[in-house]
Amino acid sequence: MHPPSDKRPDPNALLALAGREGRGRLTVFLGAAPGVGKTYAMLSRARREKDAGVDMVVGIVETHGRSETAALTEGLEILPRRQIDYRGRELDEFDIDAALARRPKLIIVDELAHTNAPDSRHPKRYQDVEELIGAGIDVWTALNIQHLESLVDVVSRITGVTVRESVPDSVIKKADEVIVVDITPAELIQRLEAGKVYLPENAKRAADGFFKPGNLTALRELALRRTTDRVDDQMIAYLRQNAIEGPWETADRLLVCIGPDALSEKVVRTASRLADGLNAHWLVVTVERPGQDAADATAMARLDETFRLAERLGAETQRVSGHDYVGEILRLARRENATQIVLGRGESGWWQRLTGRSLPDALLRESSDIGICVITDGDSDAAPQHRKGRRWEMPPLVSTIGSAVTSVAAAVALGRGLEYFTPLPNLSMLFLMAVLVCALTVGRLSAIAAAVLSFLAYNFFFITPVYTFTVAEPYELFALVIFLIVAVTTGDLAGRVRDRAEGAGRRATNLQALYEFSRKLSGITSIDDVVWAGVAHAQATLHGQVVIAIPVEEELTVSAAWPPDTVLDSTDMTALRWAFEKRENAGKGTETLPNLRFQFRPIMAPHGPVGVFGFEQPRDAPPLSPTEERVLGAILDQTAIAIDRAQLARENARTVALEESEKLRGALLSSISHDLRTPLSSITGAVTSLREFGRKMSPESRDDLLASIEEEAARLSRFVSNLLDMTRIEAGALNAKRDWVDVPDVVRAAVERARKAFPERAIEVSVAPELPPVRGDSTLLGQVLFNLIDNAHKYGGEDTPTTIYARREEGEVVVTVTDQGKGIPPADLERIFDKFYRRGKVDGRAAGTGLGLSISRGFVEAMGGTITAESPAVRKRGTRIVIRLPVKA
Repeated sequence: MHPPSDKRPDPNALLALAGREGRGRLTVFLGAAPGVGKTYAMLSRARREKDAGVDMVVGIVETHGRSETAALTEGLEILPRRQIDYRGRELDEFDIDAALARRPKLIIVDELAHTNAPDSRHPKRYQDVEELIGAGIDVWTALNIQHLESLVDVVSRITGVTVRESVPDSVIKKADEVIVVDITPAELIQRLEAGKVYLPENAKRAADGFFKPGNLTALRELALRRTTDRVDDQMIAYLRQNAIEGPWETADRLLVCIGPDALSEKVVRTASRLADGLNAHWLVVTVERPGQDAADATAMARLDETFRLAERLGAETQRVSGHDYVGEILRLARRENATQIVLGRGESGWWQRLTGRSLPDALLRESSDIGICVITDGDSDAAPQHRKGRRWEMPPLVSTIGSAVTSVAAAVALGRGLEYFTPLPNLSMLFLMAVLVCALTVGRLSAIAAAVLSFLAYNFFFITPVYTFTVAEPYELFALVIFLIVAVTTGDLAGRVRDRAEGAGRRATNLQALYEFSRKLSGITSIDDVVWAGVAHAQATLHGQVVIAIPVEEELTVSAAWPPDTVLDSTDMTALRWAFEKRENAGKGTETLPNLRFQFRPIMAPHGPVGVFGFEQPRDAPPLSPTEERVLGAILDQTAIAIDRAQLARENARTVALEESEKLRGALLSSISHDLRTPLSSITGAVTSLREFGRKMSPESRDDLLASIEEEAARLSRFVSNLLDMTRIEAGALNAKRDWVDVPDVVRAAVERARKAFPERAIEVSVAPELPPVRGDSTLLGQVLFNLIDNAHKYGGEDTPTTIYARREEGEVVVTVTDQGKGIPPADLERIFDKFYRRGKVDGRAAGTGLGLSISRGFVEAMGGTITAESPAVRKRGTRIVIRLPVKA
C-alpha cells in the first residue's frame, strides 16, 4: 500500500486566490514602444468578444490619429468623456463614475500610465482601473514597458529621454493576464516612416531620437524579460495552489541597505530589477544611530522618499537602531536568511580605502556566508560585484587571551620606548590603559587576564631589579598589589559597562522589531492577515517551525504555519487543544506531553483564549532565554490584541448589516402595510356595498363605486409594479433598450396618463421645438416621468400646477418636473433617491412607498443619463427634478 499523501496547497497561494474572488480581471497589453500595435490588438480582440455576446464598452481609447485603430471603434459602445476645465482649456478625461454606473462585464481603458487632470478622483489612471477591478468589472488596458517604475532610470539611460509618467510594478504583478504585442525594430521604424505611428511633422524627430534600432532592441528585451518573469510567477502560483510537488529549494532573499544619500534611489531601483530577475523576496533597511531624529531634515526627507519608492516597487521596509553598522546589518541579514546584501559605494577618500572603514569594504571582510552586491555611483552601470569572503574564526578563549597578551605587549613596548626619551615616575597608567582597551573591545575576562599580565609585566620590565619577578623594596610590592586590585576592578567595571551596552543595544533591536510588528498589525483588519504576520515575526525571532491555530466554526484549525508545509500529527493536535481548553502550556518542556517536538502556548485576549501558538524546539536545545521569553510574550500579546480587534470589527460589520436589514425590513413592512391595506379596504368596501345595496342604488351611485374600485385597483397595480421594478434594478436584470426615442412624444404620453389618473390636478407642459432624438427606452422614460408627476402632485399642494419643461442644452436633452410645494432641505436633496425614503404627509395624502424616485434614478442611469434634485425651484419654494439624457450624434 502506498502511504497517504500529506501534500497540501500553499496557504499563501490559496489566500491570494481567494482574495481575487468578487474582483474583476485585469489584462495588460504590453509593448516595447509606442506604435507596436497594442491598442489595435486590444480593439481587435474586443470586437471578437463583442461578437461573442460579451457586454463590453470602450471607456477611453487614444487612437493618436491612426485611421486603422479608429476604424476598429466603429460599432462599439463608447462612454462619453468627462469635460474638465483646466487653466482655460477643456480636457477630455475618462469618466469613472459613468463606467461604474454602466457596470459592463468588460471595459477598455487605454493609456494605463496616464496622469489624470487636477480635481479628478484619482491622480493616476491605473488607480481608476484598480477601483473598476474592485467593483467586479474586467478591464483591458495597454502599457509601454518604459512606464514601469523600476525601469524609469534604465530607459532614461538607454534612450536619453526622461520618462515622466510611471506605473508601480505591483500593477503588472497583480495582472491576471499580460499579453505582449511585439514587432521587430525594423518593422516599427517602417511604420514610423509610413506615418502610422506619429503625424509626419513628429515622425522624423522621433526617428532621430527615441526610435533608434539600438533603443528599440533594448526596450524589446526589457518587455520580453518582464513578461517571462510574470509567466514564471503564474506557473509557481498554479503549482502552489494545486499542491504539485516540485524542486522547492530555498529562494534568494535580498537585504538592501540604504541611507539618506542620493545614491540610495539608484540602489533601490537596481535591487528591484535584481529581485525580479531572481524572483526573490527583498527587504530594504537603514541603520539609524540612537538620537538621529535631530539630523538634517533634508536628508531624512530624502530617506523617507526612498522608502516610499521601495514600497511602491514591492519591497518590505525596516528601520534598525544601532551604533555598529556592520554588526547590525549582518545580524539582520542572518535573522532574515538573506543570501545577498545590496548596498551602494559612493566616492571614498584614500584614508577610507587604506583603513577599510567604508561600509562595503567592512562588510566584504566580515561576511563569511553572504554575498555582497555593491552598486557604484558611476553614470554607467558597472556589473554588480559579487564576492563571498571567508575568514578563520578564532576560538573565544584564544581570542580573549590573545587580546590581553597583545594589549600588554603594546604597553610594554610603549613604556620601554618612552624611557629612552624621558624618565616617567609611574608607568602603571599605560597598563591600566591596556586593561581598559581589552574590557571595551573584548569583555570582562580579557580585561582580568590583561590585569594579571600587566601585574607580571610591570614587575618584570620596570620594577628594580628588572628582568626578574623579585621585589627589592616592600613599598614596591604594596604598589604592585594596589595596581593589581585597581586593574582588576577597573577591567571588571569597564567590561560590565560594555556588556550592559550590548544588552541595551539588543533590547533596542527587540523594541524596534516589536514596534515594526505592532505598526504592521495596526493596519490589518483581517484575522488571516494577523495570524500570518504573527507567524512571520515569531519565526524570524525563534528561527524554527511555528504555527498558529484559531477556532474556525468552533474547531481549532491551523490557520498559518512557517514553513507553509508544516504538518501536525494527531498527538500534536491533542496538545494544541489542551493548551486552548486548559489555558496552559503543553508539549515540549512542559508537564503535559513533554516528549513532543512542539511546545504550544495559548494566545490570551482579555476575554479568554483566541488561538494557540506552537513552535518547534530541537531535541537538545536549551529553554528559551529570559530575553527570548519576553520578546515571544510581547509577540503573542500583540497578536492576541490584533485577533481580538479583527473579531470585534467582523462582529461590528455583522451588527451594522443586521441593523440596516432591520431598517429596510421595517420600511418595507411600513410601506406594504399602508399601501396594500388602504386600496384593498376601499375595494372591499365598494364591492360589499354593491353586493348588498346594488339593486337599490341609483345608476350614479353604482358608477361612483365602480370608479372607486377602478381607481384603487390602479393604485394597487402601481405599487406592485414599483416593487417589481426595484427588484429588477437591484438584481441587475434591468436591460434598457437603445432605440431612438422622441422625447416630446414620451412627455405627451406621460402627461395624458397622469391626467387620467389625477384628473383634478393641473399640469403645464412646455416642449422646445425640434428636439433631437436620444438613445434609450421609451417605456422606461415614460414610467420615470409618470413617477415624477405623481411625486410632484403629492408634495406640490392642491392649488398649484405641476410644470414640465423639455429643452436642449449643448449635447443633452433636459427634462424638468417642477412643483411649488414647501421644497426640500439641502441635506435631503440626495437622500430622496434612497429606497423607502419619505418626507411624511405634506398635503394630507399618504406619502407613498418611497420607491418612485429610487426607481426613476435606476431607469435613467440604465439609459446613460443622470437625474438630480434642486430646491428651492420657484420663488424660494418647490422642488425641481432634472433629467439629462445625452444626445447621440
